[in-house]
Amino acid sequence: MIKTSQLKQKLAGAEYEGVFARNYKKEDIEAQKQRYIKIVTKFEEFFGLDREVEMFSAPGRTEVGGNHTDHNHGCVLAASVNLDAVAAVSANSENIVRVKSEGYKIDAVDLKELGVMPSERGKSEALIRGVCAAFKNRGYNIGGFDAATASDVLSGSGLSSSAAFEVLLGTILNHLYNGGKISAVEIAQIAQFAENEYFGKPCGLMDQMACSVGGFVKIDFKDPALPVIEKLEFDFASSNHALCIVDTGGDHSDLTDEYAAVRGEMEAVAAKFGKGVLRDVDRAEFEKNISVIRDVAGDRAVLRAMHFYNENDRVAKLADALKSGDFEAFKKLIIESGFSSYMYNQNVYTCRAPENQPVSVALAICQQVLNGKGAWRVHGGGFAGTIQAFVPAELLEEFKSKICAVFGEKACYVLNIRPDGGIKVI
Repeated sequence: MIKTSQLKQKLAGAEYEGVFARNYKKEDIEAQKQRYIKIVTKFEEFFGLDREVEMFSAPGRTEVGGNHTDHNHGCVLAASVNLDAVAAVSANSENIVRVKSEGYKIDAVDLKELGVMPSERGKSEALIRGVCAAFKNRGYNIGGFDAATASDVLSGSGLSSSAAFEVLLGTILNHLYNGGKISAVEIAQIAQFAENEYFGKPCGLMDQMACSVGGFVKIDFKDPALPVIEKLEFDFASSNHALCIVDTGGDHSDLTDEYAAVRGEMEAVAAKFGKGVLRDVDRAEFEKNISVIRDVAGDRAVLRAMHFYNENDRVAKLADALKSGDFEAFKKLIIESGFSSYMYNQNVYTCRAPENQPVSVALAICQQVLNGKGAWRVHGGGFAGTIQAFVPAELLEEFKSKICAVFGEKACYVLNIRPDGGIKVI
């Protein structure tokens, strides 16, 4: 640990540039140093001067394949990105966790009370309390700490700002009170528990796993308690493409019911076969019984089940394409994934407000600019928020120009794949 005054001096110099170069763009290192200094300064402002601190980081993630498959124990392909949540942290002896996030009031959680608080549903306090409760439930140590945090993982961006925050909390507790012995996989499971049981969002495990583990990862959730993780060695820079995330400006805040319906309808199909999730239902049996399932669960549930089976198979093909270096095959599969989400999973816009379709418009622009050259798909949970595009370098400026003309000058983010998940940085 290091006192805040000393840390700011070191951050201003060259001592930590190697650390920053690993997980941020080289051209962003100076800006990241200033960002870290600002976070430490905020810590001093709210929690006192010259306390000893450590700094932690947890990245956002990009979903590359496996749209809405994880919650039914399917496979996903994901990667962590260079946008992250960062915290300056110091332990306290008060058994209280205080978190001051940039732009928000201090959230304070007394660790004597770790039950679910209905009044905290949908709030940061629920995530803090839930992560701490999960640590205790699993027999790990917990304790109080003060933290100043800032995140450039856009809320509602499809880059999983909430998962990054949860993983950040878990990484802090892991290092402050458990010697860093808890695996990235278990940190992700703890984060999911907090979001499901305390925050009230029935998410799968993919977001938290990608944020916690880091890099390109294929994850098989057939047994969620023991997910099979495969790190993929692929030099994305060699593809001569840019990974672009386009923020269409849609709001995720009132879409919890839409996300829950995707999972619920898939599970309703599984229930017809006496199973809890679609991964446990034989595809041939499903296809033989579509007429019956239509009557029981409805047509949209049938279509979403079709999407699950196709998308689950597609993840393996995407991973194989990356491992073999066949980027053209990879792009074709990305486009297939996007059309499946649009037509079968139906999570590109909400039927409650068909007049609002920013994701649909963004995908249409992608097809105009990138058809036959790049790839595009809905990103993350869908219904609002972001799309993902793989853009050839020679088309990047044209792509950004046309996208930003519609969605604003800051709508297009050109990202790096970050090798590390949740970490203690300093």
